[in-house]
Amino acid sequence: MPLLEVEDLTVSFHTPDGIVKAVRDVSFTVDAGKTLGIVGESGSGKSVSTQTIMGLTQGARISGRAMFEGKNLFDLDPGEMQDIRGAEIAMIFQDPLSSLHPYYRVGWQIVEMLRAHESNISRKTAHARAIELLRLVGIPQPDRRVNDFPHQFSGGMRQRAMIAMAMALNPKLLIADEPTTALDVTVQAQVLEVMKRLQQEFGTAIIMITHDLGVIADLADDVVVMYAGTTVEKASQDDIFYASHQPYTEGLLESLPGYGDDRARLRPIKGQPPSLITLPSGCPYHPRCPYVMDICRVDDAPLRAIPPSPGHVSACWLPIDRAAREVARAELAERAALAAARGTS
Repeated sequence: MPLLEVEDLTVSFHTPDGIVKAVRDVSFTVDAGKTLGIVGESGSGKSVSTQTIMGLTQGARISGRAMFEGKNLFDLDPGEMQDIRGAEIAMIFQDPLSSLHPYYRVGWQIVEMLRAHESNISRKTAHARAIELLRLVGIPQPDRRVNDFPHQFSGGMRQRAMIAMAMALNPKLLIADEPTTALDVTVQAQVLEVMKRLQQEFGTAIIMITHDLGVIADLADDVVVMYAGTTVEKASQDDIFYASHQPYTEGLLESLPGYGDDRARLRPIKGQPPSLITLPSGCPYHPRCPYVMDICRVDDAPLRAIPPSPGHVSACWLPIDRAAREVARAELAERAALAAARGTS
């Protein structure tokens, strides 16, 4: 039985301009001790999906289920959700400087979080635990730095302090919302190493939200690719990198910079993601897709199984067979190039 099972999650917001369809029929599972990566461009619905699971999207219209150890999180009252949030499901946000209160010392904030969930713990014991947590995530001289304010920490240290706070109560699930976005690559690697080490030590499941496929390659077991608020591909990490079916996934992979001898020019995805208020007809990716077909402009493809790997599904009208898919891609790309050439002549 999965630790977390999200089924048909749909989240929308009423705005003066119309209804924002932020998340549409998203489903995924997370097993204990495993890492699920959720990738996509900004505005694809990654963060809203997990914030909704945590009960942090006030005013949203929500449907679907989020089953955590047999309990639907959407049916819990605020008090029950408060007991789960932090203790059983913890979250690390993208910007640790705005997540940590600037007026209070880092150690004090960890202590207060511990005492909020464990009323019988003394302040002295919680303070010692805060020092140990900072040591665990690699903060130098934790017995001294525990009394520092957030602005006295570097970006990487603040993020590690947030990881320490999130892991303080040994949660069963850790949601990391782009935790390495503002960090340089060496600090990013250190933060990811801390998360991997803590996962191995405590058996914590992780949902890693990111637009960086390098992070996914380093951490994830399974991957959900989101576009325009919905899932366009789900597969194991190996299948996403070496046997992807969805053109959007291919576009994300081709946007990665080359390394070593492979220093070809970047090939960014053309165009912009669609408005979540006025989605295009058919497949939402079709205005940007290099392999667009007539059916793509009319009908949105359902998620279909992509053999041979179990659990690999993709929402695309391209052939399921890999050899036939490569032939179709080549023909459609050539046709698109000829059409573009005629348009410029």
